Amino acid sequence: MQHSGSLDCLSPAELRLLIRQKDSRIRTTTGLADGYQQANVVVLPNHLADDFEAFCRSNPAPLPLLYRSQSGETSCPPLAKHADIRTDISQYCVYEEGCLVETVSSLAASGLWSDMVCFYLGCSFGFEGKLKKAGVPVRNVEQGRNISMYRTAVGCFPAGKFSCPLVVTMRPIPAALLDAAVEVTHLNPLAHGAPVHIGDPAFLGIQDLSRPDYGEQVELQPGDVPVFWACGVTAIEAILSSKPPLAFSHSPGCMFLTDIPDTPSSPLTAPSDSLEPQHTKAHPEQTPLCFQVSHNPLLYSLASQAAVAKIRQLETVIGEDPGERGIRALFVQDELLRSCLALSHSSSVAITTGFPTHYMHSPPDETDGPPGAIAMATMLLSLGKKVTMLTDRRAVEMNQAIIDEAVRNGVLKAAIPLVTFEDSGPDAALHFLCHHGDASKPRYDHLVAIERSGRASDGNYYNMRGINIKHLVDPIDNLFIAAMDIPGITTTGRQHSNVLVPCCSAGVSNWGGYAVACGLYLPHTAFTPSLCSFVHQEESFLSTLVKFGIRSGKTAHLAMEVDGLTFHPTHSDIISRLLEVTQRSTTP
Repeated sequence: MQHSGSLDCLSPAELRLLIRQKDSRIRTTTGLADGYQQANVVVLPNHLADDFEAFCRSNPAPLPLLYRSQSGETSCPPLAKHADIRTDISQYCVYEEGCLVETVSSLAASGLWSDMVCFYLGCSFGFEGKLKKAGVPVRNVEQGRNISMYRTAVGCFPAGKFSCPLVVTMRPIPAALLDAAVEVTHLNPLAHGAPVHIGDPAFLGIQDLSRPDYGEQVELQPGDVPVFWACGVTAIEAILSSKPPLAFSHSPGCMFLTDIPDTPSSPLTAPSDSLEPQHTKAHPEQTPLCFQVSHNPLLYSLASQAAVAKIRQLETVIGEDPGERGIRALFVQDELLRSCLALSHSSSVAITTGFPTHYMHSPPDETDGPPGAIAMATMLLSLGKKVTMLTDRRAVEMNQAIIDEAVRNGVLKAAIPLVTFEDSGPDAALHFLCHHGDASKPRYDHLVAIERSGRASDGNYYNMRGINIKHLVDPIDNLFIAAMDIPGITTTGRQHSNVLVPCCSAGVSNWGGYAVACGLYLPHTAFTPSLCSFVHQEESFLSTLVKFGIRSGKTAHLAMEVDGLTFHPTHSDIISRLLEVTQRSTTP
């Protein structure tokens, strides 16, 4: 709602006084108390207070706890002087047995306050002033509307009697200003911090932005991207699901105005029994940057400056071209980074590899591709992703035996499903990629090609010597072409000449796979296995390939080499350098 200039200039204390006096100009608090934190408020019976505190601790993004009152306490000295929570919010909600029974302008008449505990939770209105100062338009304020709030399909971590879906706010942000919006909000964890999602609302289970569950519709302008922040109205959902006999809350959009500045460098001061988090000044290398990883559906991803810098170093390492094959001509800035981010958002990945360059040998395959594919697969599996390997029909038996051998040798913890694709008609790719051929139900959400032949303009497949090897190659590249028209499937691997360029431009395709594995490891070090045995595992797997008669691509040697380069020292050195970059500490 738009406010007059006189209200915009008032301090939080002056505004609280007007609210207490029932000033009709104040309906919501969006756009008010610029430069100060605002708070969601939940009031619960004393016997539920410890459970709710634990719920907040388990879900700090939507429920950043600023202060927990004593039982029956109506003031909040750490947050505001001379405040009375029963009168200093413009509209309250009253709940009985988890049902909203009425909205009121005051709780002063409530006779049960002595057994109630009040929780003050950070609010995203607290960063809107900083957004404006950074030149980021705040569309809800511009349009004179309450913020849009949506119930998502994402569940919060339960605690005690409390469990509920996450609620988010949505602010339209111009695409060119996403980094600025992310940086500003990241620095204010008390106001929910950085966004939880940027892009298509369907990822959160939100079907229609024009129908918010709370607040009002805020319209996107041309060039805007929907950006979603965790929201304290999640606490209201917790009330509805836990069904306490009696509870109160602020009405969404009608916040409690605190005297706490929104400047991250200003620490909060509070008595020892206060529970609010302290402001901490973020280290610049931890500031997130925003990257688009998908156009359809629209999806952006965040990565810290430190992680981005490391992945760019990985990209530099694998960009070396000891075989002098002109790899630099294929280089695309941040291709590795975008591949890692897209894969981190995936849940079901299909990886294809296998280049039958040695058509006069049996088997005709080369040693570049499979080791990198297995390295990626291993890391994806450790992150809980579903992984499927896709191969040519002629090579199924051999590749299954190789996978089984890798399991026996400890390179893989378990066998990876192995499938083939047959071009049986115009809809074959669609039926392969999607359940029942339904484009809205993709079987995979990401496809990866590493060292794989692609179709030339004449419809044939050629090796690097210009020999037609179509009889040895299944048209798996059809899947990548079909995926371009299926929302929800992203790809790593692009067509260049007669080759599907792998996950990123690398002197040897395996190196690209190694770099992707390292890049995926960076944000998940607490959940993924150690990389200390990486060199040994890759040497073991290459030995398995040689055992099955698979040869070096450039020389056709049946030896421990890839593209004419021996594993020691060349490939082992590259892996060691990738590990050094990945595991290098960035702690200031």
